[in-house]
Amino acid sequence: MDPEPTGHPSVVLRRPQWRLHGPRLGLAVGLAVLTFALFPEAPATQIPIYEVGAVATDNVIAPFAYSVGKSDAELSKERDDVARTTEPVFRFVPAAADTSRAQLAALERALGAAALTAAPQNVGAIQRVARTYGMTFIPAEAAYLVAAPRRQRLFAAVRRVYDRWVSGGVVPTGAVDQLRGEALLIRGGAEHRLPVDSLLSFGQLISRARLLNPDPTSDEATAVYLKVITSLFRATIVPDRALTERRREDVRRSVATNKYTVRAGERIVGAHEVVGREEHEKLRALQQMLGQRRGAQPGIRRAVGAILFDLIILTLLGVALRVFRPRIYAHWRSVVVPAALVALVVVAAALVSHMRPLRPELIPVTLAAIVVSALFDQRISIIVTMVITILIGAQAPFRGTNALFVNLVGGAVAALSVRAVARRHQSYLWLLATGCAYLAAAIAIGLMLDQSAAVIVASAGHGALNALASILLALLLLPLAEWYTGIETDLTLLEWSDLNRPLMRRLSLEAPGTFAHTMVIANLADAACRAIGANALLARVGAYYHDIGKLARPQYFVENQTRGRNPHDTLQPNASADIIRAHVEEGLKLADQYRLPRVLRAFITEHHGTGQISYFLGKARENGASVDPAGFEYPGPVPASVETAVVMLADGVEAATRVLNEPTPPRVREVIEHIVRQRLEQGQLREAPLTLHQLELVKEEFARVLSGMYHSRIDYPRSSGGVTAEFASGEHPMGAR
Repeated sequence: MDPEPTGHPSVVLRRPQWRLHGPRLGLAVGLAVLTFALFPEAPATQIPIYEVGAVATDNVIAPFAYSVGKSDAELSKERDDVARTTEPVFRFVPAAADTSRAQLAALERALGAAALTAAPQNVGAIQRVARTYGMTFIPAEAAYLVAAPRRQRLFAAVRRVYDRWVSGGVVPTGAVDQLRGEALLIRGGAEHRLPVDSLLSFGQLISRARLLNPDPTSDEATAVYLKVITSLFRATIVPDRALTERRREDVRRSVATNKYTVRAGERIVGAHEVVGREEHEKLRALQQMLGQRRGAQPGIRRAVGAILFDLIILTLLGVALRVFRPRIYAHWRSVVVPAALVALVVVAAALVSHMRPLRPELIPVTLAAIVVSALFDQRISIIVTMVITILIGAQAPFRGTNALFVNLVGGAVAALSVRAVARRHQSYLWLLATGCAYLAAAIAIGLMLDQSAAVIVASAGHGALNALASILLALLLLPLAEWYTGIETDLTLLEWSDLNRPLMRRLSLEAPGTFAHTMVIANLADAACRAIGANALLARVGAYYHDIGKLARPQYFVENQTRGRNPHDTLQPNASADIIRAHVEEGLKLADQYRLPRVLRAFITEHHGTGQISYFLGKARENGASVDPAGFEYPGPVPASVETAVVMLADGVEAATRVLNEPTPPRVREVIEHIVRQRLEQGQLREAPLTLHQLELVKEEFARVLSGMYHSRIDYPRSSGGVTAEFASGEHPMGAR
């Protein structure tokens, strides 16, 4: 028995995490120290004060963070502007709807009593009742209410209006006419932010109420109907002006008192740029701050600060890998490769920093972007590109230059242009896309700084030269990165997709039935993976090699057997199961012998998962002996990727459809549904990241491909040498000879 761990349990849990994060943190520290060694912090210099409209002769970089305050007039105006943008507050008052309903019921009872008065006095009685509720009915309108059925229909319609809309919330007339944007509605203690246009106004209520008019053909009925609604209406959403004003006051107080906030290392004004009022105020405030400081900080503090600054930037890359690609983060060699690329680009940037004039377009950020995109994916490549450009742009020689913008644009376009590396000519597309990115960046900067055409062309040319050199170097480094990390790109898969490779030629010659079965599965997996957005090339090449273990004993697999000759007839079921199961282990041996890539070996072990060899298990049970089902199971594991799961399903579907005497599309579809459902029930897909929607698309593609394979043919006349459905193997199609 292992000894019990001692100490606090959290300490025990932290140790594996420290072993994971510690080396990676050390790698980041090493890169930060390298960056500081190549770009030591420059001493602070005197800050010049340029007047508004003057042209700066040099870059002015803030050595520390500081703020520029606002004047009283500016602060007051900004507070008033912000207060006007604060959304108004409304409250929902459900009691108002109850009041309207109670008055409506009272009015109905009073009018009913007045209508019972003898004619023609009943008309006057109805008019008097209406006046007590703030309504004026002309005699014709009052006469309309004498009849009880009319009166009942009218009041029932008014109640529906109140129940349907007023209870939900209606604002009073004019409350939202001048408002735009959003409002804050307080309902039952909860706050709801909603567009002002979504609040129902009284005018909109009347428009909707007309739809429920019980007698729209009668002018008197319409007039009475609208008067009753209007007179008894009580707004259920009312403005809360006091709370609105309090919120606006809070917003006024939240307005920052600083006009500008300048970060450490920020460029205040660039060389040859015209100084504006904002730059002038920042320069004057910086001069005042420098006068208040008590001298420069010690050199050791600047060094520690610079290393920590670089380390924080580099740590962002590690955090991004940990969050978005934990498998890459956990694989040490996959972390070393981006770190090595960062170091390579930083060294190249240090060399570029000594050029005069400075050429930030020559920093090979695109090299790292292309290698990381091809090796991992575009998202990680974009993150690596951003971290590198921020790291380099923050160094002293590149502060105030266009290094950050130019390299971010070029690197990002290079990262996005590298998708599946499937053809050699794709490098021309990378070069074109990256060159155009550098050209666009050069034009944008040139127009902004009013540079000459010659300067713009020179900048774009240096960027294109950088793109060409980076792409050529990336193509040279990519095989080394694949070998070091064990990650295969599509270029490697394309090499292994060649059917003339020795292993594929052996399969086609020694196990032709398995080879034909493999080709069908490859087509099925390819089509299915394309439909669900998976790696179709990986699925196809994986299908090529998934059954190579059958080369050890091809005659024991039904697709390689001639009719009537089955060597399993002389074996016990458990022996037959051992032979069938062994093709997985034999496949791994061949994979080692032929140096099959790691990603393709997963198809050998996972295409059967831990499924049962059901045929021989059934034969064993028929013999009546005690049977251990574990002896009739494949070793597994179950599929852990979309591509291996699709190949598993394709393998089962292809084998099952071959036994159909009449493989019509409906029967093929039934078989597909059965196989997929069976694999789900057996738990073979529990580790595969497949959604139910993707499974439906996979089944559709399987049905489409298999239905096309098993399409019917017409009979050709025997008289012309054709073959008919009644063709006999002993007859020559042209008759006896």
